Amino acid sequence: MINSIALRSLLIFSLAIFVAAPCHAEKKEDELVTLNFVNADIQEVIRAISQISKKNFLVDPRVKGTINIVSATPVSPALGYDILLSALRLQGYAAVESNGVTQIIPEAEAKQHIDSLAQGRGDKLVTHVFVLKYESASQLVNVVRPMISPNSVVVAYPASNALVVTDYASSVRRIDKLIDSIDQPSADAPIVIPVKHASAVDLANIINRLMPEAAASQSGGDDNQRFVLLADSRTNGLLLRSGNPGRIARVKELVTKLDSAANTPGNIHVVQLKNADATKLAQTLRSVLSGETAPPAAPSTVPQSAGVATSSTGMIQADPSSNALIVTASEPIYNNLRSVIDKLDVRRPQIFVEALIVEVTADKAAEFGVQWQNLVGASKSGAHIIGGTNFGSVASGNNIIDAANNLSTVNQGLNIGIVNGTTTIPGVGTVLNLGMLARALETDTNANILSEPNLMTLDNEEAKIVVGQNVPFITGQYAQTGSATTATPFQTIERKDVGLTLKIKPQIMQGGTVKLQIYQEVSSVLPSSSSSTSGLITNKRSIESNILVDDNQIVVLGGLIQDSVNDVQSKTPLLGDIPILGSLFRYDTRQHTKTNLMVFIRPYIMYQQNSYQQLTDNFYEQMNKKREDARMPDHWILPNDDKDKSLPPLPEKPVSAASSTEAASAPAAAPTQSASAPVAASPPDRLPQP
Repeated sequence: MINSIALRSLLIFSLAIFVAAPCHAEKKEDELVTLNFVNADIQEVIRAISQISKKNFLVDPRVKGTINIVSATPVSPALGYDILLSALRLQGYAAVESNGVTQIIPEAEAKQHIDSLAQGRGDKLVTHVFVLKYESASQLVNVVRPMISPNSVVVAYPASNALVVTDYASSVRRIDKLIDSIDQPSADAPIVIPVKHASAVDLANIINRLMPEAAASQSGGDDNQRFVLLADSRTNGLLLRSGNPGRIARVKELVTKLDSAANTPGNIHVVQLKNADATKLAQTLRSVLSGETAPPAAPSTVPQSAGVATSSTGMIQADPSSNALIVTASEPIYNNLRSVIDKLDVRRPQIFVEALIVEVTADKAAEFGVQWQNLVGASKSGAHIIGGTNFGSVASGNNIIDAANNLSTVNQGLNIGIVNGTTTIPGVGTVLNLGMLARALETDTNANILSEPNLMTLDNEEAKIVVGQNVPFITGQYAQTGSATTATPFQTIERKDVGLTLKIKPQIMQGGTVKLQIYQEVSSVLPSSSSSTSGLITNKRSIESNILVDDNQIVVLGGLIQDSVNDVQSKTPLLGDIPILGSLFRYDTRQHTKTNLMVFIRPYIMYQQNSYQQLTDNFYEQMNKKREDARMPDHWILPNDDKDKSLPPLPEKPVSAASSTEAASAPAAAPTQSASAPVAASPPDRLPQP
């Protein structure tokens, strides 16, 4: 209690000095006060500063403690106010101005009470928005955060590339100076160099060849060594980016020397193509010239070469031997044509198509029947008695009459017959007296045919694969009229491919979707027709369709599910209907066939060369593994002599200096593949097998 009374007395004494001082000073000195607070209560000090600075304070009840403020020389009321804010900051309290009232609250909650964006001074909490012009706000957050107070906030707003900082005014001023020094234009900002006479594309190629460090600097390194030179065919200008002023001056000097008017008249230019076909591209450009610059001409009787395109403003001729275009046109038209050529002369992606053809066939058949025959020799009257049942044809091998003449014609299965010697039939000869022939047969056939054709082709180019035989088909015969011989002098034959055929034409659509024009055929020669005089019979299964499928997605083209049931019964009237005994006068044939045929396909787009190499390596390893699996095991009688005949590994492609130079000298303005194109990381997995 005594200490509190003494503290209040000391505070009143200090204020008395403050109030009495102006009475003996000039007007300018009336504004100066001397502060002397030792272990003073924070509430009392705030009350005293409020009277001096004429400011209103709102003190949070949690603001408690003592404070020490001592000034050796008189200070102004405004400076006394700032000294109070600094002293409160040391105690963990902050001052927030709002609507003419200064709130004294704990520092941790101060940022929630700032209701305006202001630029203050001293140790007052403020919020400032820094709008950046060159640098990224998200990246600058990590630079600013170590400079703010522990309870302050710095937030990046990427939408407007702004940085929001809530901190004491003194810290905000330091951050402002830091951002001003960082948010500056980059030293290697792009520079536009106009070209008047020459072609910007040609100049870019020449300069990139003279300065090969341009290609090397794009892979990384020091920022001052980065050097990029591109050509803008639309404006016929060069875009240069480099952090080295000496290199920039060197490029500008080269452009000035090379960009000069031609000494000899003429507008003949040679454009060397890298990917496109010169003849086809010349025809395309001819259509562009005739459609844009030349009116429709009258039909001419003089044929024009497909590789030459002429119009009133220029001529384009293709040189197939060097795959180059010879363009004769004025500079403006040539620059427009060069822009079109560069966009068309790009490396097209390739598409690997993998197909899976599955055919599963199950065939079950059963036959049982009894045939009777009675061959009686000549009677006294010379008549022969012949009779019996015959339920089979000669071709089927179930004919009892043909079996009596030749037992080798009896078909497979269980055959039981009764033979009673031989008999002679006029006009036929001597045959076996085969009285009865019973036959029983049951077959169960299962077939699983799996074909995996695959092939690779360029975008929008047709590809075809045929695996099979080239079979001759007789289409006509010629024989001389009235000739006694039956031999034909000659026959006309047409050969056709029989086997597996896959023909595709892929086209890459927007978003990585592939449009496929597909024709798939599986054919085979029916074995039983090879000896037929009417010609060969082929089994054919084909699908022709146009589909859209996403990259690396499996789609089913179509198929056939067939279930066939045949039940044939041949019998003798009346006798075949007798229960139990009727089976001796019947021939039953039952057959149940199921066929399941499905065709699956999957395209895979490959944009980069490493995808081709990985795909090749995978298939090569698979072929080597299948060869190892198919190797015959060792045997002591028949030794295996192909142990050391495995496939050699694929040779690695050497990286030569010529390839690096070629990459460095590539046209800088050549368009590249769209950035949205997927990059193939690995070759596709094989299609799942049933």
